Parts: sequence; structure tokens; C-alpha cells
Amino acid sequence: MVVLVVVGAQWGDEGKGKITDYLASQGDLVVRYQGGANAGHTVVIGDDEYRLHLIPSGITAGCQVLIGSGVVVDPELLLREMHRVSSSGLSLEGLHIAETAHVVFPYHKLLDQLQEDLRCDDRVGTTLRGIGPAYTDKVSREGIRMIDLVSGGSFAQRLHARLQRLEDQLSVIPFSKARLLRQFRTYGQLLEPYLCDASDFVLRALNCEKKILMEGAQGTMLDVDHGTYPFVTSSSPTAGGACTGVGLGPTSISNVLGVVKAYTSRVGGGPFPTELTGSLGDQLRTQGQEFGTTTGRPRRCGWLDGVALRYATRVNGLGMLCLSNLDVLSGFDQVKIAVSYEYQGAVINNLPPTAEKLAACRPVYETLCGWDADISECSCFSELPEAARRYIATVEEISQIPVALISVGPRRSQTIKRREVW
Repeated sequence: MVVLVVVGAQWGDEGKGKITDYLASQGDLVVRYQGGANAGHTVVIGDDEYRLHLIPSGITAGCQVLIGSGVVVDPELLLREMHRVSSSGLSLEGLHIAETAHVVFPYHKLLDQLQEDLRCDDRVGTTLRGIGPAYTDKVSREGIRMIDLVSGGSFAQRLHARLQRLEDQLSVIPFSKARLLRQFRTYGQLLEPYLCDASDFVLRALNCEKKILMEGAQGTMLDVDHGTYPFVTSSSPTAGGACTGVGLGPTSISNVLGVVKAYTSRVGGGPFPTELTGSLGDQLRTQGQEFGTTTGRPRRCGWLDGVALRYATRVNGLGMLCLSNLDVLSGFDQVKIAVSYEYQGAVINNLPPTAEKLAACRPVYETLCGWDADISECSCFSELPEAARRYIATVEEISQIPVALISVGPRRSQTIKRREVW
């Protein structure tokens, strides 16, 4: 029995999709445990590129995949994604959806837009996919779940009650209640064959000694409890979210792999101590093709933040790392890693508890030699330039955990394995 949790150790966009696909080729079941269509995973297989938002990355490896109960599901977008996947020649026979996953409706997207507009200069930078309002309904016990879409009269009652409260709040709503009811009943009928008891499904896989990969979306620094609040997502991308998002006890988890980009990027608002706003930031963005999978927005880029990495190691209980996008650093004369922060004249080594304090921090860097060589075709650690190997060793020194995998490109073959992960 092996249960491996893969988490992002930064602000998301660390390359988890590629790593999940790489590991899924050796596994049996991939479970997405949180988030919604606000997340995007890009997987490259040969000359084909797959952009996934709700379907777990393991679908490209031909294994069983499960959308867990901690995910909020937009049925319209999911069906569109399923069509694209099947049209590309991949099978959907292994797809399963938790019957208790909550549903994203058009009114959630409307509320998302209205709430972001009201924030004015304090915008979070949400993708406007309705994710936050859907989680709000879930927590306030007003949510509608996948199983409700196929539950006849109870769905109509719950939808009517929610729309009535929305109408009381906004005075007028641009939705036809009857049309929404028909539309989402149809979605329910189309998706009903894929619905399952997620917790029981995973338990049976465990009892059959299957290799199970838990796939998170976003990253540690966007966790609603442990991230740079309020500039966070609405769920728990950290390893603990894998348990609640699936219905699996923590004693079942074998190990946690943190995916950390060799530099740092983030999308949307919020503090970013190592951000580079000049030509170096532009170079990182261009070489790393740092544009959002979901929104297409250019990502903010900067040097690797070792303080945030140590924090991610602690809150996730990371046992090992995958260092991704190392090839993007080729061509820099020097590369830097923030080892601490300077705040009001004092050096601090831990992540501050507030976004305001973090925004006032200045990084204290360790500067290392860069390298010019193209490393995208390196297949083993010894083939990497000495400066790249030293960079990896420094990451291990800062995090105090081993780098088990090194990604030097988007393809599966562009992965250097230094130790067994499964």
C-alpha cells in the first residue's frame, strides 16, 4: 500500500501536472482532492499538449482517476473538458467523480465578479470561475452537490431556495430558474455514470494494494489557512487537504512530495518578496513561458524563496522534493536564493503571519554562479553542470530534505530521478 501526496510548495504553477503524469505512469489511481476549474495543469506527451482543469493529470497515463469531494465541480466545463480529452484519443473509462463534490453554478461566477469589483484596489486576483462563492455556499450549508443533480425534487427545492436568497440579496438576478434547473439536470444525467462514493472507492483501492497518488491544485502559499491570507485560494492545497478532500485518514499517507520551481512565480495580487520587476523578471517569464494555464495571464516571477520553501516543508511534512523548471535558469550569470528576510532592520528566518508584514520584508539572498549549458536533454544528475548541481545542493541545505526528482523540461523523459519516489 502506497499513498503519495503531491503538493505545490510555492504559490502554485510549480509543474505539478507534469510530475503527476510522470508518477502516474507507475501508479494505479490519481485523486484530485481540492480546488476547481481555477486550477490548470499542463501535460506534454510527445507532440501533444493537454491542458486540464478538473480531470486529474493521471488521465494521460491511462490510470484510474478520481475527482474528490473536496473539489468544486463546474459541470459545464467538466463536460467540455471530457469531450476534448476523449476527442484526443484518451479513454474516460477510468474517470470517477465524488457524488458529494459541490457544484459551481453561474450565480457563483456572478458573485465572484461582484465581490472582486467591490474590492477595488485590494483585488485578490481571482480567476472569476466562481470557486470562492461555491466554497462559501458549501461552508454556509447552502451548497448543492453532484448527487443532488440526480435527486429529483430535492434538487429543485434546493436550487429554488438558493436562488430566492440570491434574489433577496441582489434584487434581480439574470438567470431563469427553470432554465438552470433543466440545464443542470441534463448535466447530472450525463455525469451520473461517473459518480461514486469517493471514500469507499479509495479504500477499496487501498485494500487491493494499489499505488495511489493524491494530486493537489494551486500551492502551499495559497492555502486558505496557511497561505498569504487574504491573497489565497478558497480551499486547502496543503497535504492535510488530501485527507479531508477525499475521505482518507492521515495514517494512510506514505509520503509527501513537494514540487518546487527552481525560481518563484505567482498569479494575482499579494506580497511576493523575491519578485523581479525588471529585465531579469522578464527573462524568467519568457524562458519559463510563465503564462497562466487557466487565464493566460502573465505570471509574476522572481528568485527562489527559501523562507517560503522551509515553511512549506513544515506545514506539509514534506519528505522529498521535485525541483522543476531547472532548465529555465540556464543562461543567467548568477542565480539567487532568498535564505531569510530583512524586516525593519532585523533579519527573520520564518514567514510572517500577515500579508502586510510580508510585503514589507526584503529578501536576504545567497548568490550562486549560473550556467550557460542547455540542460534540457540531461538524463542523469552527473550530466548537469557543476553550478547546477551546486544549486540543487543549496536547495537541499535550505529545505533539509532531499531533491528526489529534477525536471529539465515539460516531457516525461525530461525528468532526472535521483531516488525512488514510490
